[in-house]
Amino acid sequence: MVPLYVFLLIFFELLIVAWIDFKTAKISNYWFLINVLAFVLLSIFLPKVYIWGIQNFFLPIAFIFVGFMLFQLNIMGAGDSKYLFSLFLMVPYELQDQAFYTLIYSTILVGGMSFFINIYQNKKKLAFAFERKNVGIIKGVFGKKFTYAPVILMSWVWFGFVARVWE
Repeated sequence: MVPLYVFLLIFFELLIVAWIDFKTAKISNYWFLINVLAFVLLSIFLPKVYIWGIQNFFLPIAFIFVGFMLFQLNIMGAGDSKYLFSLFLMVPYELQDQAFYTLIYSTILVGGMSFFINIYQNKKKLAFAFERKNVGIIKGVFGKKFTYAPVILMSWVWFGFVARVWE
């Protein structure tokens, strides 16, 4: 179980990171360093919850590799994947799957809503592009990235309800 004070610490950190990401579209490496340091401290003070076993690092390392591929495809920023790596270090191993699923569901929800809002707001432009078979216009409509830290924040709140961190 995630200790409530760790959950709240991450929640308030995510509020700040989401706000900064929303305003600047960048996540500083300082947040990555803060989270890694927090993991080291948590593993010292709560060694039964935050372990140094290799299994604890599988999902965080996967975020680095998948995030790099998504960065190369211009889908996700580099700061997002580094931040997710460090954030998932602070999620106890037993709950990483649950936190990951809420992140995936939140991404699908926000991404899907963004997709359909884009279609609705650009329906005339898209109709014109399909008439003319102009792929460039279609790429222009759907080629926009959205800031990801607010999605991470949403998934963290959802995770809090699913994991019942306040009990």
